[in-house]
Amino acid sequence: MTSLKETIRVQRPIEEAFTYVADFTTTTEWDATARQAIKLTSGKIGVGTEFLVTCALPIGSVDLHYTITRFEPPQQLVLQGKGRFFDVEDTITFSAQGDETEIHYQADFAFSRLASPLAALIRPGLERMGRQSVAGLKDALNDDFPAPDASSCNSGGPGLTRLLRFTRYGYWRASKSWHPVSADLHDKHAVITGTSSGLGYASALELAQRGCELTLVMRNPARAKQVRKELIEKTGNRKISIEIADLNLLADVDALADRLLAAGKPIDVLINNAGALFDSLQTTDEGLERSVALLLLSPYRLTLALKPLLLSAKAGARVINVVSGGMYSQRLSMKNLVATEPDSFSGATAYARAKRALMIVTQRWAKDWKSEGIVVNAMHPGWADTPGVETSLPRFHSLTRFALRSPAEGADTIVWLAAATEAGTVSGELFLDRQPQPLHLMNSTRETDQSRRELFQYLEDYTPAPVAVQTAAAG
Repeated sequence: MTSLKETIRVQRPIEEAFTYVADFTTTTEWDATARQAIKLTSGKIGVGTEFLVTCALPIGSVDLHYTITRFEPPQQLVLQGKGRFFDVEDTITFSAQGDETEIHYQADFAFSRLASPLAALIRPGLERMGRQSVAGLKDALNDDFPAPDASSCNSGGPGLTRLLRFTRYGYWRASKSWHPVSADLHDKHAVITGTSSGLGYASALELAQRGCELTLVMRNPARAKQVRKELIEKTGNRKISIEIADLNLLADVDALADRLLAAGKPIDVLINNAGALFDSLQTTDEGLERSVALLLLSPYRLTLALKPLLLSAKAGARVINVVSGGMYSQRLSMKNLVATEPDSFSGATAYARAKRALMIVTQRWAKDWKSEGIVVNAMHPGWADTPGVETSLPRFHSLTRFALRSPAEGADTIVWLAAATEAGTVSGELFLDRQPQPLHLMNSTRETDQSRRELFQYLEDYTPAPVAVQTAAAG
């Protein structure tokens, strides 16, 4: 038997420290040996919850199948891990020390017959890795990481190098420099549009797992009911409600905003994710070009209408606008923002132009709302393998499928912007893989001051009237 023991003290309430550590998928953020961690069982974390953790150890890469055998929040957590070369029992004990928490971490290793002769040689490496891992846990829970440096962003290099940043490889490479995200979300409320699949669903799943209260906005009632059921079953988080709205229609946007305002629940995070790429020129029942209606007017009108609920958030609210790398190809021009010619219509171009305009709106809100405590940022997911991409861009999907990110990888920056402490200190930026990006890659796509003014003059016609609202108590 080999035992490793480490004790740390962190500047976190005991309940938050326990909750973060109990979700063993977080080990990849703080354990120096963990390369991948997956929750194998559905539902709330507790006795019987299983995880698969892949570790890089002195004896090579090994898979450890962990099961929680004791779960006594917030005092103690015991996990039994089984692997090819050894079994390990992790006993993690928490004690409140004023505003801090002391964590005692003990790992007891029982080596297999095959590995026993090497135990003496392996022990120093295990001890070193154990110290590094617990030190990593201390950093994660202290949660004192610097804000991303917007001044260091760049285009990612020329040609192929730039495009590789959008792929699965770009995600993997960027992730090597990320900080842990240990902020507690149990008292936060997020509203997310477009959660039936893809990025929206992946974002909702991760935020639900972190304990966030969610209001999910979808168009299809049957699918919305199924999504809620799935998320509750997977995470055990029952604080999930649904709202039905067709965000192509501004009347539905207004009705949705009215319902949320009437409920008065403060909104800590608003994620404007709903979107679609249309392969032909279409108008809504309200006579609006559909791309502009869904991708620009809808998030614009909804966010402004819900501003009273954003202002009522306890610790300042965050607005996250999901845009697209395709906007890099387009320049804002009010002459062609709203497509009118069916024969020359390009769905991808209309999509990119609307997203370019939404990025400009993001910058304006960030500037105007800074003194009010509302942080506004945009993100683009890179190239993600979502149902929308497969349906709307079949040729692109077929050619790039091997390099596409999973929906969870594409949604990672949405979750980071919603959850990370340091993400709340930066506003008005465009993010990819948790890093600020340039807004233009070519001078030819830079808009003029006149074009910006014309955009906001156009949007004035779609600005909702200010509403006074009595907010409900948060929590």
